[in-house]
Amino acid sequence: MVFPERTLGFWPCLCRTIAALVMFGLGHASAQSTIRLTDVTQETGITFKHTDGSSGRHYIVECMSAGLALFDYDNDGDIDIYFLNGGALPGTTFDAPPRNALYRNDGNWKFTDVTEQSGLGDPGHGLGVAVGDYDNDGHEDVYVTNFGPNALFRNNGNGTFTDVTAQAGVANGHKVGAGPNFLDMDADGDLDLFVSSYGDFTYENHYAPTMKGHTAYAGPKSYQPTPDALYRNNNDGTFTNVSEESGIASARGTGMGTVCLDYDGDGDTDIFVGNDLMPNFLWQNDGAGRFEEVGLMAGVACNLNGDDMGTMGAGCGDCDNDGLLDLYVTAYQDQTPSLYKNSTEGIFEDVTFFAGAGAGTTHTVHWGTDFVDFDNDGDRDLFVAMGHLQDNIELWDRRGSYLTTNLLFMNTGAGRFVDVSASAGDGLEPKLSSRGVAFDDLDNDGDVDAVVLNSRREPTILRNDSAPLGHWLQITLRGRATNRDAIGAQVKLSAGTLTLVDEVHSGRGYQSHYGTRLYCGLGDRSRVDRIEVRWIGGSVETFGSIAVDQCITLVEGTSKKND
Repeated sequence: MVFPERTLGFWPCLCRTIAALVMFGLGHASAQSTIRLTDVTQETGITFKHTDGSSGRHYIVECMSAGLALFDYDNDGDIDIYFLNGGALPGTTFDAPPRNALYRNDGNWKFTDVTEQSGLGDPGHGLGVAVGDYDNDGHEDVYVTNFGPNALFRNNGNGTFTDVTAQAGVANGHKVGAGPNFLDMDADGDLDLFVSSYGDFTYENHYAPTMKGHTAYAGPKSYQPTPDALYRNNNDGTFTNVSEESGIASARGTGMGTVCLDYDGDGDTDIFVGNDLMPNFLWQNDGAGRFEEVGLMAGVACNLNGDDMGTMGAGCGDCDNDGLLDLYVTAYQDQTPSLYKNSTEGIFEDVTFFAGAGAGTTHTVHWGTDFVDFDNDGDRDLFVAMGHLQDNIELWDRRGSYLTTNLLFMNTGAGRFVDVSASAGDGLEPKLSSRGVAFDDLDNDGDVDAVVLNSRREPTILRNDSAPLGHWLQITLRGRATNRDAIGAQVKLSAGTLTLVDEVHSGRGYQSHYGTRLYCGLGDRSRVDRIEVRWIGGSVETFGSIAVDQCITLVEGTSKKND
C-alpha cells in the first residue's frame, strides 16, 4: 500500500526524487524500437469523421467523446470496427444528424460501411461502449453510453441489430455516460451490466469558465458526482437495477475509464472505476454480486503523492509477468499516468517513476491506453493516446497542446519501459487529439494492430509491421456452463520459462471495447506446454501441448483428463 508522504517522512521524498530523475532524465529519452506501426488509414476505405457536436459554447460533454469497439459482429473471423460519434448539441446544426458507424472488415485492410443495414447507427451523443453476448445466443451484442439515455442493441445473427433498450430496462436515465462493462457478477452463467456515469451535468447548469479572457471547458468539480449503476441479468431479455442492494450506489463519482478484473485472485470479478479529480473506485466482489469500495486500502484511489488524479483511461494486464494483473491509468495535463503494480495480497503500488511508464506525458491530457505485446517478445508494451480536451489551450497556457502525437512505451523486461515513439513508425507521427484507442489483430497475421478515435477528425488505423516478430498464440474461450464469451475467465499459459496470465474483459481503456481474443507473444518459444483456464466461478481446466503461431478456441468442458 502507498502511504501519504506526510506519514512516512524523509525516505519517500528521497526515493521519489531519485525516481523522478530516472524518469525525466534517462527514462525520458527515446530509444530505438523493434516495434513498427504504420498508418494505413487511407487504404482502408474508412470515411468516418468524428464530431463532438460543439458550437463554441463549451459543454463539458463535448470533450469527453468518445470510445470505440473492435469485435466480430458477423462471426466471419475478422474483427470489425464500431466508432462512436457525438450528437448535435444546442447551437450546432448538421445537414445529416451525426451517428455511430459500423465498418465490416472485408480482409486485406479493406472495410465497408454497413451502418445503415446493421441498425447500429445510434444518433445519441456517444461516449462509451461495451460488447458482450448477454443472451448467450452466440452473437455479440452492443451497449452504448450516451449523454442522455443509453442504448442496448441485440445482435440478430444476420448482420443486423435491434434496439432493445426499453425491453431490457437499461437506459439508465438521462446522464453523462462513461465506461460500461459486461461482467458475470454472481457467476450464474449470464452477463450482467455495470454502467458508470460522469457527473450531474445538464444544459441548465452548464458553466464555462474564462481563462485569461478565453472560454474554456469546466472541470468535474463544477458538477455534482453521481452514483454508478449495476444491472443484474434476469436471463429472459430483461435486467433488474441492483445498484442499491449490491452496494454500487453507496458512492458517488466522476467515472470515465473502467475495467472489470479479478484483481485479488479469488475467482470473482471486481470493478475498477477511474474517477476524474477524485479518488478512483475499486469495487471488491464478495462472489455473490455484493460489492465493497476498497480503492484507498488497495492503493489505487490516488497516485504515489496521495493526489487525486484526473483519471481518463484504464488499462489492465500483467506487465511484469509475475502472474498478477496490474493497472495503468491515464490522467490530466501536468500529471503522469499511474502504473499500479499488483501484489499477492491484492495491494497495489504506484511504480510509475521506477518503471519509466510516464515519461513525456505531462504536456497534455492522456486518454485511451493498455498493455499490448506489439512485438510478440513475451512482455507487454504500453500505448497511450494523447490530446488536450481544451481546444484553445495554447491561447492561455503555452505548456499545453490540443493536437499532439501519441506515445508508445516498449517493455524492456520485468515491467520496465522506454519511450520508443520516435522510432516506431509513421503511425506515431500524426498530431491529433485522440480519445479512445483499441487493439486487435485486424488482418489475422498474428500481431496486434491498433485503431485510434480522434476527436473532430478521422480515425487513425495502425497496421503492425514489426519485424522480426516472436512466435504467438491467439486464444478464444467459449463458455458452456459459464457465459458464452467467457468474460471474467483467466488464462495461465506456460511455454518453457515463460508464464503469461491474461483475462477476458468487456469494456476497457477509455470507454472502449476490444480484446475478446487473448493475444500471447511467445518470443523464441516454439511450443506451448500447457494452458490453464479458470472459468468464472472457479472451475479450472488444463489443456496440454499446443503448437504456436495459430488461433485456437478452447471450449469449457473439453479438456482431456490427462492434459
